[in-house]
Amino acid sequence: MGFFEKIKNGLARTKKSMAVSMNNLFASFTKENEEFFDELEETLILADAGVDTATEAVERLRALVKERGLRGGEEVQAAFVEIMAEYLTFDEMDLRLTTKPSVILMVGVNGVGKTTTIGKLARRYKDEGKRVLLAAADTFRAAAAEQLTIWADRAGVDIVRHEEGSDPAAVVFDAIAAAKARGADLIIVDTAGRLHNKQNLMNELSKIRRIVTRELPDADVETLLVIDATTGQNGLLQAKSFQEAANLTGVVLTKLDGTAKGGIVFSIARELNLPVKYIGVGEQQDDLMPFEPQTFAEALLK
Repeated sequence: MGFFEKIKNGLARTKKSMAVSMNNLFASFTKENEEFFDELEETLILADAGVDTATEAVERLRALVKERGLRGGEEVQAAFVEIMAEYLTFDEMDLRLTTKPSVILMVGVNGVGKTTTIGKLARRYKDEGKRVLLAAADTFRAAAAEQLTIWADRAGVDIVRHEEGSDPAAVVFDAIAAAKARGADLIIVDTAGRLHNKQNLMNELSKIRRIVTRELPDADVETLLVIDATTGQNGLLQAKSFQEAANLTGVVLTKLDGTAKGGIVFSIARELNLPVKYIGVGEQQDDLMPFEPQTFAEALLK
């Protein structure tokens, strides 16, 4: 099944809630119908695209309709997809993992699917021929290392772990040493999802990054924030806190198949100015997919 079909199936709940209103809306478009733009803005807000994103997108569409002299609903809808896809498009959409080893730091609050995402990424990159090593640096949550070990076993990759309550940076240090010794191509680091306050979070992530920079000064490092799509705008608030604490390079959006409000993707990309790198649209291994902005916008909005 191709990306487009996977996206359409995975976004079935969102499409069901948006498709009828969107299609009826664009079918009713006339240049004289000012209510069209108000209704489109409302539809976007209800889909969790966020007030600022919805307002700006509709104003851009209004200007484009005038600039291009668009008349029919299909033309206007195509222009709208173009605008929304632009919000999702960044210069660096792919993960940069060219060094040996490269590092992916995974951050996010507990319960967003971070451990599952790490397991799926490990399997994906192993299937691509990379030697992958996991670092269980979430030493605060009970059973976090055990859960990650299960995923490591499923994916058939190595894992470095310490006892619960250990120093997370020490786990990362040992994982880097193991990666060098074993010739690993990629280290994926699980980090704590809940600390006492933002300062603790910043300190812990900064310490881990210092270890990575010191031990692997030339390595490619991606810091990916995992967000649960079903939490909507609350997920966006969490993301803003992590953005202040970590040098984020992208977002992984999980559980998109479980929400009727897929518009959160546009809100995240625009308000955080961060590319969505992967999306999760199901429970299966291949349901974690590299993100394609144009295909996503078309699947959701046309």
